[in-house]
Amino acid sequence: MKMKSLLFGISIILITLSLAACSGKDNSGSKKSADGAAGSETTLHVAALESAYGPDMWDEIVKSYEAANKNVKVELTVKKNLEEVIRPNMQAGEYPDVVLLATGRPEALTETLIKENGLEDITDVLGMDVSGEDVKVEDKLLDGFTDTLATNPYDDGKTYLAPMFYSPTGLFYNAGLFEEKGWEIPQTWDEMWELGDKAAEEGISLFTYPTTGYFDTFIGSMLYASGGPEFFNSAMTYEDDVWESKEATQVFETVKKLADYTHPNTVANANPNDFTKNQQMILDNKALFMPNGNWVVDEMKDAPRADNFEWGMMPIPAFKDGGDRYAFTFFEQMWIPSAAENKDAAKDFITYMYSDDAAQAFLEAGAVQPINGMTDQLDGQKQTFYGIYEEEGALPAMGTFASTKPVPGVNMGDTLYGSIDSLMSGDISYKEWQKNVEEASDKLRPAMN
Repeated sequence: MKMKSLLFGISIILITLSLAACSGKDNSGSKKSADGAAGSETTLHVAALESAYGPDMWDEIVKSYEAANKNVKVELTVKKNLEEVIRPNMQAGEYPDVVLLATGRPEALTETLIKENGLEDITDVLGMDVSGEDVKVEDKLLDGFTDTLATNPYDDGKTYLAPMFYSPTGLFYNAGLFEEKGWEIPQTWDEMWELGDKAAEEGISLFTYPTTGYFDTFIGSMLYASGGPEFFNSAMTYEDDVWESKEATQVFETVKKLADYTHPNTVANANPNDFTKNQQMILDNKALFMPNGNWVVDEMKDAPRADNFEWGMMPIPAFKDGGDRYAFTFFEQMWIPSAAENKDAAKDFITYMYSDDAAQAFLEAGAVQPINGMTDQLDGQKQTFYGIYEEEGALPAMGTFASTKPVPGVNMGDTLYGSIDSLMSGDISYKEWQKNVEEASDKLRPAMN
């Protein structure tokens, strides 16, 4: 059967070439259809994580894409537990063609593919025309979104993950409570501690966090604030002794001190089942600040809240007066498995993600694409969040750890972020935490791809 299929495929190719020659046309310069073979139908398998934006937007995207690409049939999988659904199939050799699944999730499926060199190089997508439009992808994207380890994980100048919906992150709080109390929003960590002492007198904790995973952007912003972009990149690429530097020590010490101001129930709730209880502390005025992204607004939209509650968001405090303050930009990532069957069609589909039609469909669901001019269409609370860089004077922070070959027993995310519950509960000291992070970094440095 395989030989028959092969001979049949070769015959089709020869017939196609003959027809092209007879027509007297050179097809080499013509624009390919989404599947690269005019007249035939491609079944494109798209798998996307169902996040707080819901699944409906993907149905709309698929309908509009199929309408514009008659030779493509999209089979869509949208699940909250996407990893559990697609991993078994991938292990059996059946891969989606396109996947919307960000790094930083507990299952670390995307990281696994990165470490195994299992992602397709999509650098050429940046120079392709957006599907259905006469403009290149790179000309629509905001600056900086493809110059980060979050899209170029091997630090080799090549893009393997396309930036999707982005959200500025920071410390979320009840602006109504601050107005009621007449409290100023702290600009530095010294002002944070002063506010923490003041709030404690009224039975309010300074800080809580949903789960330790939310410290990725929080600590990332702190690393930027402590040492600047070059220092951050040194940490992300496992430079020798970087985690024992004075800049890193300042971050470790600050997180440890923050433990003294964290709501006592935080650690018990900091898990996938109970994390919303920690988020509820902000709505109930039991804690002042938590690290999060603007998706928390929709996530908690039906939750009860204190009178005069109003969401506010601020950058991470500076380490000194007049120091730089950062707000980490988190974004989803879309990628193509290197084992995918329909890579040309998959690349065309990714270009469509940056079309005006797709961006509008995403925006109506609450998801903002990193496209020039998109924030001009926002209003109200969302405009406040996305205006944190212009209105609050925050600097953008982006990036993640460079990819490495697998090192048994070593996971930088688990060591750096996953240890924070133990730090908060007093089971480890910040120096033990710092030492463990440096040791993990030392083991990963030789394994960089």
